[in-house]
Amino acid sequence: MNSARILEESYTIEDIYNLQQGERAELIDGQIYFMAPPNTRHQRFVHFLDRIIGNYIQDKNGQCEVFPAPFAVFLNKNAKNYVEPDLSIICDKEKITDKGCNGAPDWIIEVVSPASRQMDYYKKLFKYRAAGVREYWVIDPDKQIVTVYNFESDHMEEYSLMDSIKVGIYEDLIIDFSAFMVNGE
Repeated sequence: MNSARILEESYTIEDIYNLQQGERAELIDGQIYFMAPPNTRHQRFVHFLDRIIGNYIQDKNGQCEVFPAPFAVFLNKNAKNYVEPDLSIICDKEKITDKGCNGAPDWIIEVVSPASRQMDYYKKLFKYRAAGVREYWVIDPDKQIVTVYNFESDHMEEYSLMDSIKVGIYEDLIIDFSAFMVNGE
């Protein structure tokens, strides 16, 4: 009896750094997931949120920093997980290095595209929670919803893209998506 064994190749962060120039991918549990270039709508959402959050932090003389993708986040100390969230908000300066963020950002925002739906809603959700991310937002332009996971209070809520949403890691930051939807979409 002849039995075939299928071996799954396991990759490391070194493999990510050895990709061809301009090729982007993430690494989750040793598996490489290539990333499609973002579309214009996706980039408008990222820019809108980067500007709102960055201005808030600056106005409050806050210690956190906002990093839009591409920005490397090394979720664990192992070489098997590397992600590039659309927005990473990091409040612990000790985590920030020249290469990216070592450990979990405080708040991560992902804007869903058809190619990233499975990753953003499932794989990354569990990875981010396990790594210690405090808050995770999934913005789904096609479904017109924002799903907010507040991992500190173990709470999840969905909002429409016409709602104002309070940010859990800040006392007084509310993001009004209706202003964006009227002007940006």
